[in-house]
Amino acid sequence: MAPAVAAAKLTLSYPLYASDFDPQNSSFLLVAGGGGQGRTGVGNKITLINTSRKQTLSEVVDIDLSKDEDSVTSLAVASSTASSVTAFAGINSSEKDQAAGKNEHLRSFRLEYPPKRRPENEAEKAGVVEEYKGQTAPLGRASLFTPSTAKRKETYQRITRLSRPCKVNGGQLGAIATGLAPEGEIVLFDAKTNGPMGPWVEARISMGNGQEAADVDIIGHDDAEDAPPGTFSVAYCTDYEVKAFRVTLKQKKAPESKSAYEEPHPDTFAATKTRSKFRSLRFLAPNLLLLLQNRPDRSGSDLLLLELSPSYQGRIVGTKRLHKGINSATALSVTHLASSTPSQSTQDIIAVAGQDTSISILTLEHRYEPPFKSPKFRLHTLLRAVHPLQITSLSFSTFSPPQTSQKDTPPQYIKLASTSVANTIVLHTLPLTPYPPPSQKSSDQRYVLTSPGRSDAAQMTFSIIVSALVIGLGAFLLQAFTEIRGGSPEYLGAKGWLSQRVHDYIAVPYILENGTSIAPNTLSSMSDRASSTSSTLLDEITSTLGSVSDDASSTSASVHEEITDKLADLRSTASSSTAAAKESLADTPENAKQAVSAALDAASSAAAELKEASEAYSATALNTLTAASNSLTSAAASANQKASNQYAHIRDLLSRHHHHRRHATPSSPSTSSNGRVSNNIPHMIIHRDDNDESKLQA
Repeated sequence: MAPAVAAAKLTLSYPLYASDFDPQNSSFLLVAGGGGQGRTGVGNKITLINTSRKQTLSEVVDIDLSKDEDSVTSLAVASSTASSVTAFAGINSSEKDQAAGKNEHLRSFRLEYPPKRRPENEAEKAGVVEEYKGQTAPLGRASLFTPSTAKRKETYQRITRLSRPCKVNGGQLGAIATGLAPEGEIVLFDAKTNGPMGPWVEARISMGNGQEAADVDIIGHDDAEDAPPGTFSVAYCTDYEVKAFRVTLKQKKAPESKSAYEEPHPDTFAATKTRSKFRSLRFLAPNLLLLLQNRPDRSGSDLLLLELSPSYQGRIVGTKRLHKGINSATALSVTHLASSTPSQSTQDIIAVAGQDTSISILTLEHRYEPPFKSPKFRLHTLLRAVHPLQITSLSFSTFSPPQTSQKDTPPQYIKLASTSVANTIVLHTLPLTPYPPPSQKSSDQRYVLTSPGRSDAAQMTFSIIVSALVIGLGAFLLQAFTEIRGGSPEYLGAKGWLSQRVHDYIAVPYILENGTSIAPNTLSSMSDRASSTSSTLLDEITSTLGSVSDDASSTSASVHEEITDKLADLRSTASSSTAAAKESLADTPENAKQAVSAALDAASSAAAELKEASEAYSATALNTLTAASNSLTSAAASANQKASNQYAHIRDLLSRHHHHRRHATPSSPSTSSNGRVSNNIPHMIIHRDDNDESKLQA
């Protein structure tokens, strides 16, 4: 069962396309969007949202932008103080300015935070609450992309990404990427300024014709010994390739991007020849990239882990298939759960939005430094139908580990914000737990969303084994109980496991559907009647077989006599005919007489042989019938003997069971309403009438 997650929802007056938390203060969230140029009634805005409460979201201040310009397409918080926050946004100039070759697409703004809550004054006590009107100020605007040469100007700032400030010198690198440009472009700039001013472009990367960056990410090398301060790793992906390089602020040499990984072409015998496309990427560590990939034909999405060598050659070290409901992923966000103490392992929280408006929240346990052996993805929860329409952005708050002991630290949380084109913002609050628990004293203590443990496959195997053991134990106990009750044949010998007293308490008679109790004496009488009926039927079968055998013998004898008589008549007739023929041929020549005499002798011999064959056949048939009758009689007698032995064994068991019942100490007898007397032995009811009294006394 998925863990419960607290959620809060707020609906604004315009569609939302971008969002970002203040990295220093998770109580404030920036969202931006709008209706674009020329859509009356739907403005373009940047709004500061108060997220300090789990169940409620509230607007703090808005920046109303010009309706003659495009809507906000991307947003990133650059820096913040206790009283304000500075952000960069991608906003195209008006179509008129773009036609004139002027598109100041990169903007910067500052928004002031509301003052901290003070004790109620007299006006507030009287119910008059002064509404806070925050101060906002645009800081600057600039055009960093190479001007488009296309007739129709459609290029916009699709991606805005900023690194975390360096720990040493506070340097911060920014990256922006084009969308709908004839030639895709990525521009790197120094973001540690109050606004776009001066020669601050660090590098340009051209994608070439028809190529654009699907996503860009940056990570600093603060702890690297071989990198000077202000060094960053930059990675970007196109549809089928991931490239990475290293850049240092204020360097004069342009960086050279290297191909870290390319999606392989399908096999010759593959069903589809289309390759999967990369949608997003994020750095988890300077040498580890997380890739979000959509399969061909909207058939699903995958997460891939790409380990980078010092020369930025990559290899896949882990994969995770997202749930089947996601045909295509639309957004990705990652946050790192930092630890206040050195730790060999770390945990990242990953959120993926699907086209079905669901959000999958996963955790990844891994080492922070290579080699990255067997990283473990685990699904924490699946949030379904988060928004009415497509999700456009996901943003995690930044987790800052507490410096105090876990016992003195209040509960810790991480926040996940999502926006959609349906004007909605949804905030989910995820509780974190200390690991190892405070009861286990350990120097390696940190906060995690999901406690490290077995993988999903191992957990599933363990659950199946436990379920099988529980089912087997239940079947074993049920079989033993039914054997003790006498309801099934004895395979386990469970009757011998219990003492006689416990056995008599459990082995109660069964109650039929009509309410009749089947007691041992009833079972005995039923056994006797069944045995008697079986014997009667067997006697009838035996007598029937005997009569059949006698009839067959008499019939065979009569047939034999009839055949013998017929043959005797035939022989007599042949003899007389032969004598007459000899007399009539007295005057014929000697050779003719001899021929006829020989023929007559042959006929007489054939008649004799026919008689012998008939007698032999009759005797054989009679012997066969007699043997068959004897075999049937013997088999019936054997079956009768076995049945009699079995019923005798049952009667013996029931007699001994009834004997123990009669010698048990009964409670005082009571008379029922129908005049029958019953012994109130626990769980055992024996009914008898007047005809059975003599039997019971005997």
